[in-house]
Amino acid sequence: MSSVLAIPKIIKQSMGAQAVDVLRQAITRGDIAAGSRITELQLSEHLDLSRATVRAALHQLAKEGLTKLVPYTGWTVVALTSKDAWELYTLRASLERLAAQLVASKLDRHKHKKISARFATLEKCCARADAEAIAEADFALHKTIIELSDHERLRMQYEIVERQIRIFIRSSDELATDPQDLIDQHRPIVEALLARDVDEAGRLSEAHNMTEGSKLAAHLLSLEAQLPATEKPESTGRLKNLNARRRKGT
Repeated sequence: MSSVLAIPKIIKQSMGAQAVDVLRQAITRGDIAAGSRITELQLSEHLDLSRATVRAALHQLAKEGLTKLVPYTGWTVVALTSKDAWELYTLRASLERLAAQLVASKLDRHKHKKISARFATLEKCCARADAEAIAEADFALHKTIIELSDHERLRMQYEIVERQIRIFIRSSDELATDPQDLIDQHRPIVEALLARDVDEAGRLSEAHNMTEGSKLAAHLLSLEAQLPATEKPESTGRLKNLNARRRKGT
């Protein structure tokens, strides 16, 4: 009897699906800069695809929050605003707190091994100071904790904003002056998970998102403040008011 080969099967994809994958990766990796204007003609010529296929791919990415069709201007790659950052880190704080608690409460050898491996990969990438690899390893650790929660609806909700979270993590990691800082941020969470400390794992996961997320939101807000009034995101004023109310304790 022949043994089953331990290799993945070839998955056939339509040209449209491949276009979505290629463009999504280019945007989340930063190969196409945030805020860039892109045209269907430009992309169709570069990818050797019809404009209809490219248009469909851009509409799919718009649903994922990565592109936007601006009237009389055309397609642009969405740039992360301070309000986007605020919405993402507050949402992640809730989702990832629950995921961490669930993982810690039902940790087994398989989950222990997966989390340890993801963290070890992050450590190796930080040691090499490879920004691209660090961002991927950072996201992979967080995504693994979500997947190991064994909570299907939680996983589905996380998946809705997953592409934006990738951009968020890349932007947040760029604020770290030393890659070792990222290890120090994640190590306590991993240790709490592996120690099966449900409350501490949840608390640390939430605190990590709130602390680092607020740093990114503040950074983006400072950049937005330097823009001419006509170029400022609509949300900037609202977020300033929100921060002011927080400082006043209202």
